[in-house]
Amino acid sequence: MSSTNRTVVVTGIGATTPLGGDATSTWEGLVAGKSGVRPLEQDWAAEQAVRIAAQIAVEPTEVIPRPQARKLDRSAQFALIAAKEAWADAGYTETSADDGTVDADRVGTVIASGIGGVTTLLDQYDVLKDKGVRRVSPHTVPMLMPNGPSANVGLYVGARAGVHTPVSACASGAEAIGYAIEMIRTGRADVVVAGGTEAAIHPLPIAAFGNMMAMSKNNENPQAASRPYDTARDGFVLGEGAGVVVLESAEHAAARGARVYAEAVGQGISADGHDIVQPEPEGRGIAHALQNLLDRTDLDPAEIVHVNAHATSTPAGDIAELKALRKVFGDDTDHMAVSGTKSMTGHLLGGAGGVETVATVLALYHRVAPPTINVDDLDPEAEANADVVRGEARKLPVEGRIAALNDSFGFGGHNVVLAFRTI
Repeated sequence: MSSTNRTVVVTGIGATTPLGGDATSTWEGLVAGKSGVRPLEQDWAAEQAVRIAAQIAVEPTEVIPRPQARKLDRSAQFALIAAKEAWADAGYTETSADDGTVDADRVGTVIASGIGGVTTLLDQYDVLKDKGVRRVSPHTVPMLMPNGPSANVGLYVGARAGVHTPVSACASGAEAIGYAIEMIRTGRADVVVAGGTEAAIHPLPIAAFGNMMAMSKNNENPQAASRPYDTARDGFVLGEGAGVVVLESAEHAAARGARVYAEAVGQGISADGHDIVQPEPEGRGIAHALQNLLDRTDLDPAEIVHVNAHATSTPAGDIAELKALRKVFGDDTDHMAVSGTKSMTGHLLGGAGGVETVATVLALYHRVAPPTINVDDLDPEAEANADVVRGEARKLPVEGRIAALNDSFGFGGHNVVLAFRTI
């Protein structure tokens, strides 16, 4: 089974996000230009400088039985919900590894989180302080582990080819999917469940990001707070949720007659080597990742008609990314419809790459690019470097093979670019 050039395809998708409890409702919300941002109503929010977030649309306890949910960190709950949907969407069941439908030794999971079980850690510390040692949950350690979501998804699908958790801040979800592509391409696995999850809407992360001046403080108008490329953008809006895809070798998918959404062409990875939180302002690291993608795959820049941009709504990051696209693709950038879907979902940190991969794959499948909302006054530098889809969704070419990119970047200078194309 060893090979370095196996074609990888997407056969299943799943999500739970601020726009909906599954991939379908999330996609419908994106195409409609719906915002998932709203005021925080928790008591602790009153003293915060930032009092808005993109909270999940459907609470996990509405989907997962409460006894099971109590043993899972919120991030793992999200991951399991999205993975179950993706696994079923690909045509598998919870017993597929047991009944021989799929060889468990050839199944893997790669589910990432940028922060892991932060709410479990902080909440259980409060329990320790307020109620004493004996009241701390015995499930605390497996709940707070960053690999907990991947491990629980691995248990659900019966994965034995490997269970992995890359941690690279806001690039984590995309790096997970890139790693999964390589697992299949190099023959380690035939099927990999991959994506990202995050659940960090908690007073400490919000206070910390707020004090960094990284988040929008537009508390009076939450739905307009996340505004990539707008001249009035003032930081990202924290979101929560998960996005997961099922990847397979093309041969494995064809042998079982699976529906295929798109080909997963490959990944490009780099590091800025610039600053722990600030992006390299000219986008050199991002450009390196884009060029790495082109060098390692057969992707033709002329095929690329859509980019799901990282576009967090920060003054520096938004423009650096677009400069990188222009630097690498030149005039080809003019026919790339650029969407900033965080304008609707908020920024899911380690979950962003997973959710935005789902959006990218569905954009190709339906040949529609979602809009970037809240762009009332387009930044001239954005206008000079890219074709930003604003206001309404845009149809993509209906004829021929087309490709799309999903960009993800994270604190520490992590840069990951994923490419997908129609079959």
